[in-house]
Amino acid sequence: MTESLYPPYTILLVDDEEAWLRSLSMTLSMMAGINNTIRCSDSRQVMGFLEKSQIGLVLLDLNMPHLSGQALLPLLLEKYPEVPVIIISGLNQVTTAVECMKLGAFDFFVKTVEQERLIQGVQRAIKMIDLQMENRAFSCRMLDDRILHPEAFAGIITQNPSVRAIFRYIEAIAASSQPVLITGESGVGKELLAKAIHRLSGRRGKMVSLNVAGLDDNVFSDTLFGHVKGAFTGADASRRGMIEDSADGTLFLDEIGDLSTASQIKLLRLLQEGEYFALGSDVPKRLRSRVLFATHHDLSSLQACGQFRKDLYYRLCVHHLTVPPLKDRAEDIPLLLDHFLEEVSRELGKKKPTAPPELYVLLANHTFPGNIRELKSMVYDALSVHQSRMLSMDSFKRAIDSHPNQPTAAAEQRSGEASLFSATEPLPRLQELSELVIAEAMRRACGNQSVAARLIGISQPALSKRLKKTNTNQP
Repeated sequence: MTESLYPPYTILLVDDEEAWLRSLSMTLSMMAGINNTIRCSDSRQVMGFLEKSQIGLVLLDLNMPHLSGQALLPLLLEKYPEVPVIIISGLNQVTTAVECMKLGAFDFFVKTVEQERLIQGVQRAIKMIDLQMENRAFSCRMLDDRILHPEAFAGIITQNPSVRAIFRYIEAIAASSQPVLITGESGVGKELLAKAIHRLSGRRGKMVSLNVAGLDDNVFSDTLFGHVKGAFTGADASRRGMIEDSADGTLFLDEIGDLSTASQIKLLRLLQEGEYFALGSDVPKRLRSRVLFATHHDLSSLQACGQFRKDLYYRLCVHHLTVPPLKDRAEDIPLLLDHFLEEVSRELGKKKPTAPPELYVLLANHTFPGNIRELKSMVYDALSVHQSRMLSMDSFKRAIDSHPNQPTAAAEQRSGEASLFSATEPLPRLQELSELVIAEAMRRACGNQSVAARLIGISQPALSKRLKKTNTNQP
């Protein structure tokens, strides 16, 4: 497989010295992985290059025959104002540097003594160009409600507006080389979104996934970076790490909130420097993968208690997606239930059963602490023992009873208050409270007494008796 070009646009190197151009091109490739460059030794051809090629950045020498860099700079900035120009001079000319910067040059470097600073300047320019391109793409996508590539999200069943907004965000940032942090509760489908990002990125390499939870620092380093022969006892042969396996593709690190402090430091250096060392080697290798991260933890809370580095957090979340839990996506429950019934029935070799209408009501009132993964497990359990045409609700009820609904944020807030009632108003009578609770349960259960009884923790006959007394048997 041929090496992919980086950056995705061409960098034009302009200098009348061919030897210097070759040297600069090799230095950019070896030290920074920048290999998408073309060389121009005749300054009179520069404008033609920009007309014919997708030039994103120009490195321009000042002192050239025919047309000097100082004369060419205003022409470039006038006709191609979106293309940054870095000036390179053989002499340390402060006055000239100031004049070029005033005209609009991105930066100024002396070629003979500032090679490392020049490379850093090129990297800064590339980051700025990438952010500008991402901002333009993001603005266009957020103004358009359409999903342009629905095939990339085919495995994600949803009609929730928040999730569809995430799809549009992914379409805007998919081509970026910047990291992405995906947060959300366990079971919401974070890895599916990571796969969608990879599919839309257009990268030729494969996606490699690693769950880092529970890995100690040595195992993490060996798995990620690989090792050379003799690096440690038992290292009888060299082994590639996952970074190398995902070259020109995507590296997905799941449960990043569980990473040890020592491993966090190594990961931070990888993201900052863009290079790494295989264990036992002193030869650096370039990071050529797009890195995606996911966690169910609140990284802000982990930072506050010193369990997660702030500098690493800000490196991770250049782009940040938060996936809503299933309890906030009630409109997706019927779609997901029907999808899983079809999928599991096919897997078990059974005919797809009919779900009773009250099952949808029952599930809509469950908070699903395990999210989509929990719903799929419920369907597996139900279909494993299913015999008749109509799907039984018994296994669903048992699963819900084993994981009772958690209190909502509003309920937790109320429980911390001194009182639910105003001190200046008379207290409602118990009969009034009972009627209000029953009426609300019937509303949420869409009039189904069995489901309503489960919501308030009484039997269905007891609820029926109370409804007859209060005459409130309406949803």
